[in-house]
Amino acid sequence: MPPEFPVIEGQYLRDILDQPRALDDTLASLEHSHPLQTLAGRVQKAEFTAVILTGMGSSFHALHPLHLDLINHGFLSMMVETAELVHYQQRLLGPRTLIVAVSQSGESAEVVRLLDLNRRKSAVIAITNMPDGTLARQADAAILTRAGKEFSVSCKTYVAALMALKWLGDMVCARDLRHTRQELQCASPAIRDYLAGWNQHVESLTIRLSGIRHLFMVGRGPSLAAVGTGALTVKESDHFHAEGMSSAAFRHGPFEMLSDKTFVLVFAGDGKTRDLNLRLLDDIRQQQGRAELVGQGAEFAPCALPRVPHSIQPIVEVLPVQMITLALAAHAGREAGRFELATKVTTTE
Repeated sequence: MPPEFPVIEGQYLRDILDQPRALDDTLASLEHSHPLQTLAGRVQKAEFTAVILTGMGSSFHALHPLHLDLINHGFLSMMVETAELVHYQQRLLGPRTLIVAVSQSGESAEVVRLLDLNRRKSAVIAITNMPDGTLARQADAAILTRAGKEFSVSCKTYVAALMALKWLGDMVCARDLRHTRQELQCASPAIRDYLAGWNQHVESLTIRLSGIRHLFMVGRGPSLAAVGTGALTVKESDHFHAEGMSSAAFRHGPFEMLSDKTFVLVFAGDGKTRDLNLRLLDDIRQQQGRAELVGQGAEFAPCALPRVPHSIQPIVEVLPVQMITLALAAHAGREAGRFELATKVTTTE
């Protein structure tokens, strides 16, 4: 049965298709402001003993690539959900800690509580889409994304946040920001080319996903951003249960769930663990599980990522997941991304 395209052609789809514009506008606004330069310099001089990366939902998952980049550069980086930070890890707040807080609205309950508790104990760098939000106003420095208004589920705000975090990471690691800008310029045209075939991707996926009951997304390293965000996005968009986890964690239990009703999206990732991910893909298929590889050169067209510099691959990895949300919605005959119980900004803890 062909997918029901009209039912999915709502505002959420329009936001997905608006991602190239959001990235272009965000890139055009990126600058190395004096407050950012000052804080980056303090990190480089080891004036901070730790960098705490915090957010909720997709804003939290987007921090994975920066987290690994800072660690690989020799800095002590910690990822902590904001809800855990404010209730159980308040002692991390202090003058030797730098906080990088990501919140699309800058008004979520947890980030507002964090700012109230912090009271300038720690310096704060904000990544946010709202220049007038509480986070942007109270942070010591801010990088603003220019995604514009978003209907519901995070899509263009997520990729714009990844772009801003890449910019911040390269600033802290003292890389050539002219080269960073050249790399980031590749993101928008690559995503635009991929999305030009969105309807064919959705049609192919509706066939491939027919009859599934369990959906897993697995990967390693920087791909954990897409894995975590992807599972959350499916649940929000489609009311369909999905789980995101590391490829290694999938072998420790969920592997037992493999059947023709289980679909696993395996992210190839970088060269360090690509062979391990490919081995998992083969093992899943040998056990009659249904699986596809996400990566450059993948055989299944909706999962074939556009070719971009390795450092910005996390920005494009979420694209197949977005197509899956549309395919599942077409199967269910409902509009993807329309909230029935939740709200765009979570203001209650």
